Amino acid sequence: MRRVVFNQKGGVGKSSIAANLAALSAARGVETLLVDLDPQGNASRYLLGPGPWPEGKDAAALFDQFLQFRLTTDPAADFIVESPHPRLHVLPSSPALADIQSKLEAKHKIYKLKSALARLDGARGGSGRRYGAIFIDTAPAFDFYTLSALIAADRVLVPFDCDDFSRQALYGLLEEVAEIRADHNDELEVEGIVVNQFQPRTNLAQRVVAELEEEGLPVLKTKLGQSVVMRESHEASEPLVHFAPKHKLTGQFEALYDEITGEG
Repeated sequence: MRRVVFNQKGGVGKSSIAANLAALSAARGVETLLVDLDPQGNASRYLLGPGPWPEGKDAAALFDQFLQFRLTTDPAADFIVESPHPRLHVLPSSPALADIQSKLEAKHKIYKLKSALARLDGARGGSGRRYGAIFIDTAPAFDFYTLSALIAADRVLVPFDCDDFSRQALYGLLEEVAEIRADHNDELEVEGIVVNQFQPRTNLAQRVVAELEEEGLPVLKTKLGQSVVMRESHEASEPLVHFAPKHKLTGQFEALYDEITGEG
């Protein structure tokens, strides 16, 4: 299963959600890959540490290969880095992603990520190195890399924080996903809206979530709360399942993982 975590609004916890779900997947015994397409590289630093990472092993190098037509049997495999955690691998980000974006757009390389990840997808019989779960982190923008990720994915997880600005942006995002499904990827589905930094005692949060549910939007049952432990785990470059396995927020991530995978 290939999942993309996407929201055009920044500050909604997108990278934290992608990285922690990937870490949980690996901790549950699944060979897991995190693909970081955000030039800021927050998910990469979270799972791999501050670096430096192995030279030439990153997402920009993979996309540059698409431009140079240097394709191999498994074009993404040579750019993947092992994390410190068993069964968890990362295709790291790079600032160079921004530098080559216009060239990729001009050469119409929008489907190349899908074909590269399909070869790594163990659930679909990919050859060579295979992964039972692939999570893709994206920048908070609807750009070439986000479109590539949505074309490559089976499911979309949409992080959402509870305010009216986020709500208005959500409607536009869902329309864009529907358009991509119609034009580029008929297997793409919105798996759910992940309510993040949820404060259950505030009237605003309760009201916004209730109204989204009343509208029939796919709000996931599991809500992720706020905690300083998330920032602490960022600083330690250690996902919650390893940094604070008994913490309440870790339990919420475990419940979210079970909800989307049908486990538990």
